[in-house]
Amino acid sequence: MKETKKERVWEVFLVFLRLGLTSFGGPVAHLGYFREEFVHRRHWLSDRSYSDLVALCQFLPGPASSQVGMALGLSRAGYSGALAAWAGFTLPSAIALVLFALGISTWNDAIPNGVLHGLKVVAVAVVAQAILGMAKSICTDTRRITLTVISACCVLLWPGTLGQIIVIITAAAISLYLFKPTSDGEHDPLPIALNRGVSIMLLIVFIGLLVGLPIFVQIWPNSTLEIVDSFYRAGSLVFGGGHVVLPLLQAEVVPQGLVSNDAFLAGYGAAQAVPGPLFTFAAFLGASMSGESSGWYGGMIALVAVFIPSFLLIVGVLPFWERMRRNIRMQAALIGINSAVVGLLLAAFYHPVWTSGILKSQDFGLAILAFVALMYWKLPPWLVVTGGGLSGWLLSAVLGM
Repeated sequence: MKETKKERVWEVFLVFLRLGLTSFGGPVAHLGYFREEFVHRRHWLSDRSYSDLVALCQFLPGPASSQVGMALGLSRAGYSGALAAWAGFTLPSAIALVLFALGISTWNDAIPNGVLHGLKVVAVAVVAQAILGMAKSICTDTRRITLTVISACCVLLWPGTLGQIIVIITAAAISLYLFKPTSDGEHDPLPIALNRGVSIMLLIVFIGLLVGLPIFVQIWPNSTLEIVDSFYRAGSLVFGGGHVVLPLLQAEVVPQGLVSNDAFLAGYGAAQAVPGPLFTFAAFLGASMSGESSGWYGGMIALVAVFIPSFLLIVGVLPFWERMRRNIRMQAALIGINSAVVGLLLAAFYHPVWTSGILKSQDFGLAILAFVALMYWKLPPWLVVTGGGLSGWLLSAVLGM
């Protein structure tokens, strides 16, 4: 008996809900889970098609694993399937992080300082691991390494969102002259049929919101609109995966006093302990904000705003991917963007991650232990995060850390 559209949507939601509850390990691990589930087990698409889809989502800004999930839901059950895949994969970790934010705001005095500081120290190890992992695959020659280092220095000299955007654009422009990539080999076309008119309209909406939201905020000052603007911009400009959202979001919420730096880094550490996409860190920040737009309302607004660009881009670009993937100039620009992204993360590793987390020699020792546990002992992130919080509490109690 042939499945109805509603049944396919429910199937997509339930499969991704299970993955959202169990997918620990970050975006690379998520893509591995997806490949096993949808290529090998369910046969929704071929291995080559899946690899091509991953390449597209790594080309676009935003969280690659979430975009792959949306595209898989889109291929199975249309636009409703894309939303079902996003909801199932995202909501478990988002709800957990909102609860954590509410717990900090409600019982902050009852939580030992050492626990929150331990989470900030774990964030040092997590970002260091992310930098090394990205550098191994992206910074493969002297020119890429040079772009990365120069990008990091520029962002440290010119902090803030505007500086980061200019660094990324400049790196892309320079790369057009530095790199001459070759075209990809054989592949299978993606099994997703979309109306090109709808896709063009969604791309126009994407650009319109990116340009228009800052203008609307200036004309009609409103706390909710400011949250949407900040998180939409962060979701639109993040290349390289979830960890790279750290510097953009920090620049958006900490200098303005919306979230304290301590709470920001404690939440970032906690985000490593939950399954699902790291972009759900936005839900923690929205719930932690001071003012009217906080709690569950702020958390859900920030969560939706940071993911809207991903939906608009994946649906908008899919019909044109066959032509784009063969464009040598776009491939060259992407090399520069990825190199600059590692530089942005390297700058964020120093400030705010290192400067806020490593205050004493004990902090450095705990960070090294957490790094070794992640990189070499291969312990799950949630276990390292939990151990970091407990270690911070013990060091605080014993040594007055």
